[in-house]
Amino acid sequence: MTKITAAITAVGKYVPEYVLTNKELESYVDTNDEWITSRTGIKERRILKGEGLGTSYMAIKSAEDLIRKAKINPEEIDLVIVGTATPDLPVASTAAYVASEIGATNAFSYDLQAACSSFLFGMSSAASYIESGRYKKVLLIGADKMSSILDYTDRATCIIFGDGAGAVLFEPNKENLGLQDEYLRSDGIGRDFLRIEAGGSIMPPTEETVKEKKHFVYQEGKTVFKYAVSNMADVSEKMLTRNSLTEEDIQWLVPHQANKRIIEATAKRVGVGSEKVMMNIQRYGNTTSATLPLLLADYENQLKKGDNLIFAAFGGGFTWGAIYLKWAYNS
Repeated sequence: MTKITAAITAVGKYVPEYVLTNKELESYVDTNDEWITSRTGIKERRILKGEGLGTSYMAIKSAEDLIRKAKINPEEIDLVIVGTATPDLPVASTAAYVASEIGATNAFSYDLQAACSSFLFGMSSAASYIESGRYKKVLLIGADKMSSILDYTDRATCIIFGDGAGAVLFEPNKENLGLQDEYLRSDGIGRDFLRIEAGGSIMPPTEETVKEKKHFVYQEGKTVFKYAVSNMADVSEKMLTRNSLTEEDIQWLVPHQANKRIIEATAKRVGVGSEKVMMNIQRYGNTTSATLPLLLADYENQLKKGDNLIFAAFGGGFTWGAIYLKWAYNS
């Protein structure tokens, strides 16, 4: 019996129209273009503007882009997973709303939260559903409205993040293309270094928590950077070692877009040149759950059937991991 693997067969994206440049940020905080660019690689990021527009808006747009390009009937989608750290509402599922709005009326759906690793972990979940043989079409979306949880007087965070969404469709494959291997990790020590302190069950919202800005993202930059560099590099190298791959075998490194220096350190450890590293951080900043699918959408035309891709991500919590995937189609 032919083994069923889970392959990505279509991609879609959405980024807001509003561009927040480094120059504009100079009017918010004590920073400048040279300082931001040299430390992060970011030149600009997209910000979702408009009353009542949240993460679901971008997730829906990215899904609609995929559906249009792939010419699929949304009623054939079996499952919708939305990886996000910024759901529309604290309780109601963002994915359920997205599925209804795109016409995926026969799908079940849920949100997945693993900070910046949400999409990577979602790839594992989506692939498992496909490999089980029960489901034929799983739509995985990574989307975050990071601007909704940023303090624009905090230089350590507001320069880094942007808003955006990306979507991929997983389907069964009998040519041994698609997801080949994964190594996913977590360590609870991380929540001391990258977190939103208030708004959860430990510290519910109060007038005081709002005044003290405890509903915004806080990070201890140096510590997070240290963990991200070592762990993203470690798991990426592990993917090569245990699959007997050399740097020549890898066509693309697909790294989470957190910081250009982290991306370069990961690439150096894997041994691939810059020409094999997907990067768009200069245009979008860190879009959290959306970075990996946005890379696939931006580089889709350069991908060829059979290409070996190594995905790597690191997020708050801490969460991190790597996935080895064979690309399944020519654009």
